[in-house]
Amino acid sequence: MLRSMYSGISGMRNFQNKLDVIGNNVSNVNTVGFKKSRVMFQDILSQTLAGGTAPNPSGTPPVGGVNPKQIGLGATISSIDVLHTQGAPMTTGLPSDIAIQGNGFFVVGTGTNDFNFTRAGNFIVDAKGDLVTTNGQYVLSKSGSKINLYDIGGGTAGTDNIKSYSIGQDGTITVSIQKSDGTTITNSSSDDKKIGIAYITNPSGLEKIGNSMYKWAPAADTKKNFTDLVGLPGTSGRGVLIAGQLEMSNVDLAEEFTEMIVAQRGFQSNSRIITTSDSILEELVNLKR
Repeated sequence: MLRSMYSGISGMRNFQNKLDVIGNNVSNVNTVGFKKSRVMFQDILSQTLAGGTAPNPSGTPPVGGVNPKQIGLGATISSIDVLHTQGAPMTTGLPSDIAIQGNGFFVVGTGTNDFNFTRAGNFIVDAKGDLVTTNGQYVLSKSGSKINLYDIGGGTAGTDNIKSYSIGQDGTITVSIQKSDGTTITNSSSDDKKIGIAYITNPSGLEKIGNSMYKWAPAADTKKNFTDLVGLPGTSGRGVLIAGQLEMSNVDLAEEFTEMIVAQRGFQSNSRIITTSDSILEELVNLKR
């Protein structure tokens, strides 16, 4: 009798975790670059009451095969997967907003020895002309250096002004600088100063660290060095960049609400198993009265 109670407890615990994941998905429905998660269940150990036997047509008497008799002991969580499907684009018109169309991640940090990954391309240009995230982390180039618009355009921060800039699909940044004498010069970034994109073999293996960022983990890729992971957009399976757009969350509210109903009913059903088992135990205890 206690087997059913413990099975019900495991089911309630699993559906509670599923509801936690669904709640996180729904709360991030408007988070730029967010990737939804899903929970997958699997059964756990079964108690074998009797083993199976093979057919024996030549025996005395001849008999057929018998299937094993087993009772399951509940369920557990097999995985919580992050689904890195493409999110819907939102047009903003801001030149510093960038979306990745296809595979890959922006690389942010301080350099080749300190970097993380993100799909959120809502960047800004700070007072010194550096391309940074909203948290102030540098967006890194293919070579692992920070991207400074003054350096690309051939100007000096505090003396010259950035007149305009644009970002191409291959990560090329074109900057027009208005010099202090009134003249305007326009230059484009070299390959080393183009925006770098990291290709990860198994994106679901990355670890979330908050602020819409991920860090490298052994399950994500066998390569760990910056130079092995990062390349130019549009090369070796990497996606291209779309300036003036943002990749929104890939959460589908209709799907999440449906899964929420299923999880709620699953939780209720497992709680009913416990109350039913408790009623039967109560009857057993009352037998000796």
